[in-house]
Amino acid sequence: MRTLVDIGEDDLKALDTIAATENVSRASLIRKAVSVFLDQNSLSERRQAFGLWGDRKVDGLAYQEEMRGEW
Repeated sequence: MRTLVDIGEDDLKALDTIAATENVSRASLIRKAVSVFLDQNSLSERRQAFGLWGDRKVDGLAYQEEMRGEW
C-alpha cells in the first residue's frame, strides 16, 4: 500500500546515502524502519505487562483458587 509521508531534506539525503551504500531502495529502508519501530513498540507493551503480579504479597495460584471458589 502506498502512503504519503513528509520527510525532511537532511533525512532524505541520509537515507539516500545509506540506500546507495547498501544497494537498496529508499522505500526499502523506510519499510524496514517502520517494521523495526513496530516490533520494538509491541515488545515494550509486553514488557510492561510482564511481572505485573510481582508486587503483590499473595501467591498467584492461591488467589486464583480463592476467586474461583467464590463461583
